[in-house]
Amino acid sequence: MTASASAAAPSEELLAEARELLGDFPVVDGHNDLPWALRSKARYDLDRLDIAADQTGRLHTDLRRLRAGGVGAQFWSVYVRCELTGDEAVSATLEQIDCVDQLLARHPAELAPALTADDMEAARAAGRIASLKGAEGGHSINNSLATLRALYALGVRYMTLTHNDNVPWADSATDEPGVGGLSAFGREVVREMNRLGMLVDLSHVAATTMRDALAASEAPVIFSHSSSRAVCDHPRNIPDDVLAQLPSNGGVAMVTFVPKFVLPAAVEWTRRAEENMREHGFHPLATTPDAMRVHEAFEEAHPRPVATAADVADHLDHMREVAGIAHLGIGGDFDGTAFTPSDLSDVSAYPNLIAELLSRKWSRTDIAMLTWSNPVRALRDAEAVARGLSSRPPSNATLESLDG
Repeated sequence: MTASASAAAPSEELLAEARELLGDFPVVDGHNDLPWALRSKARYDLDRLDIAADQTGRLHTDLRRLRAGGVGAQFWSVYVRCELTGDEAVSATLEQIDCVDQLLARHPAELAPALTADDMEAARAAGRIASLKGAEGGHSINNSLATLRALYALGVRYMTLTHNDNVPWADSATDEPGVGGLSAFGREVVREMNRLGMLVDLSHVAATTMRDALAASEAPVIFSHSSSRAVCDHPRNIPDDVLAQLPSNGGVAMVTFVPKFVLPAAVEWTRRAEENMREHGFHPLATTPDAMRVHEAFEEAHPRPVATAADVADHLDHMREVAGIAHLGIGGDFDGTAFTPSDLSDVSAYPNLIAELLSRKWSRTDIAMLTWSNPVRALRDAEAVARGLSSRPPSNATLESLDG
C-alpha cells in the first residue's frame, strides 16, 4: 500500500478500536528529543515551555497529547550534538539528564520515574507514563567506561553507540568508515553495558557496527528509532541481514516516523533542504523558530514529499516478515525532527498508526507486542543478563590500552 493509496483518514470505528487497544497496551516509545528541544528553545526554562500546557505549534510533545496518543512509557533522549566533544559533551549530557529529572519532579501525577521493566509495569498499572532515559551517542561518555557507569547510575538505560559522526571506537551510518565497525574498546563498551544492564542502541550506527555489536552483545540490543533499509534505502535504516539476527539476539527494532528514513522520495529532498539550512547558518537538525522559517521557505519553493502512517506501516510489514513480530517496536523521534508524516504529526497521533495496522489485519495480540510487550521484555532480559554477570568486575580499560 502506498501513501497516495491511503490518504483518507482511518474510520472512526478503527480509531476507536486503536484507542481501546492502547488503553490496555500503551505505546513504549523508544525516542523523544523533548529535552533537547527544551534546551534549544528555552534553555531549560520549564515555565516558558510548560508541557502541562498545550504546546501545539511549539513542540511535538505535551502531557495532554501524550495521553491522547496512548503513550504509556517514554525513553526521553538525553542527546547532545556531535559538535560537543570531550568534557563539554559530558557536561551537556548531565544537563539533559537534569532536565528530565526536573520534568519528573514537576509532573509526578503524570510521569513516573522508571529504571526497570518492573517500574514500567507499575507505572502502567498506576495510570502514569513510565519515564526512562536514553543517551544518544557514544561521544557522551568521552571514551570513559567510568562515565558510562555514572550515566547508568543517573538513570540512563540505553546508549546509542554513535550519533551522526563516528566516535573513536565505533562507526556511524552517516560518516566515513573509521574503525570498520567496533574497535576493541568499542566491544568493551558493549560488554560493560551488558554488565550494567544498559541496552545497546544501534540506531545511527553503520551496518558494520550493527553486526559487530550483535556479535559482541550478550544481551538484547535495540534500535530506538530506525526503519527498514529494504523499504527506504537510507544508511540510517536497518539492513535485512541485521533484522534477521534479532530473533537469536532477542533484540527489538523500533520503527521511526522521520520522513527521510521512511519515504524514498524524501531522501533527496531532505539532502537539499539540509544544505539550504547550512547555507543560512543553521544546523540541519535545528527546530528553533528562526530555523523553522528557513525550513518553511524552502518547503514553499520546493514542495516536500509527504509521508503518512501507511508508509510507516509498510516498514513494519516488511520488518515483521524478516525479524518476526516479537522484535518490533515504535520510536517516533518526536521533537527531534523538523518534519513528520502528515497523520503522525505529534505524540497524540499513535492511534492513526495503530488504526492503519488494524486495517491491514494485524491482530490485537501482535499490536500489543509492538506497542508494549516487546520493549519491556528486551529491558527485562537485559536486566537478567546483568544479574548473570554480577561477578564480573567493572572494566577500567581505556581507549589507549585496547586500541593503541
